Amino acid sequence: MDLNRAQELINRIRDNVARVMVGKQNSIDPILIALISRGHVLLEDIPGIGKTTLVSSLARSLGLSFRRIQFTPDVMPSDVTGFNLYNQKTALFEFHPGAIMSQLLLADEINRTSPKTQSSLLEAMQENQVTVDGVTYPLPRPFMVLATQNPIEQVGTYPLPEAQLDRFMLKVSLGYPTLEEEMAIYQRFSGRSPLNDLQAVVDVVELFTLQETAENIYCAEAIRRYVALLAFSTRENKDLLLGASPRGALMLLMAARAHALLQNRTYILPADVQSMLVPVMGHRLLLSAEARLQKLAISDILFNLQRQVPVPER
Repeated sequence: MDLNRAQELINRIRDNVARVMVGKQNSIDPILIALISRGHVLLEDIPGIGKTTLVSSLARSLGLSFRRIQFTPDVMPSDVTGFNLYNQKTALFEFHPGAIMSQLLLADEINRTSPKTQSSLLEAMQENQVTVDGVTYPLPRPFMVLATQNPIEQVGTYPLPEAQLDRFMLKVSLGYPTLEEEMAIYQRFSGRSPLNDLQAVVDVVELFTLQETAENIYCAEAIRRYVALLAFSTRENKDLLLGASPRGALMLLMAARAHALLQNRTYILPADVQSMLVPVMGHRLLLSAEARLQKLAISDILFNLQRQVPVPER
């Protein structure tokens, strides 16, 4: 696929989602980047910001199947993956698929369910399959998990373990709208929801082609070394107890490729890596005890490391 065609498809998706979402371009693009890179997204924000609406509008714009599961402490792994039920008429066990058997899965308030249920997502997010009673079932393609959690309310929650956080390519925050944007939201949703009239503007075949195009974005050896140096710098920083894993560095490279495609380029620039550094790496790092006492922010540490690591010249 040539760049002009790719840009046309990307703009179609952006414009269609923007018919529902007001002023969320900075949140739409990272999710598009994850989708094009075959990654998953952690949406961290307070309730009522529009997370479900954003995911629903994206699914409709692409003609993808969409399921939402509200996580609570009593949700079981079988609610997510599915279960076998004995059929007395046929004398056979029949598989009843869970919410995960969809192309876009919104895992709402994922940190409110037990670690056992959280872990039921691990195999699916990494392998694109689930195993129930020893039988493996492939997931639909494409498959993407968008999980939400509330950063403010921590009572009765189960923080995601590092192994699960590392499965998410990006962490995104929608943020509050501006005054003008909020007034536009009142106007847009005063009657019939625009989501009801949203039609698909890109099909699955075109999405697969976009994904293949992103994979073929040129990455120079100097850029790969730049990503590796950034990853190594997180592991050697005294303020970080846990640095970036090789998987995190690889996802940074994949996200940079998709970012370059969204910028209508066939090659990666250092600016692509820098733009995706905090969204990709921020949730993978752990502050040291001393850094927590000093109330340091991981984003600030990453910006400092970015300034220290030499930027490759073109």
